[in-house]
Amino acid sequence: QLQLVESGGGLVQPGGSLRLSCVASGYTLDSYAIGWFRQAPGKEREVISCIGSGGGRVSYADPVKGRFTVFRDNAKNTVFLEMNSLKPEDTAVYYCAVDHVSCHLGDVNMDYWGKGTLVIVSS
Repeated sequence: QLQLVESGGGLVQPGGSLRLSCVASGYTLDSYAIGWFRQAPGKEREVISCIGSGGGRVSYADPVKGRFTVFRDNAKNTVFLEMNSLKPEDTAVYYCAVDHVSCHLGDVNMDYWGKGTLVIVSS
């Protein structure tokens, strides 16, 4: 059974940075399409970044483009979300998820999900 565990969330001031981690166990992440998602209070879950399987193309949703970067460490079976220039509207629970087939911006249907890590951007 594939398991995903996110970490790295916390409280950060506007303009600050955080790096989130998503560690997979049970299967090799490289075999899956990977997505980072977030859900703000009172809002629907949204996809913010997708990576194709086998280290394919990375795509970003417009609200985070230019500020967030996704990269992976295959040796550690881990995917990272580097978040810079954080804004209060980035406050949300952040999730990683994987899918056997694909990840698409605008689509939150994935096969496996982590439990999330909370990011609060506030002064």
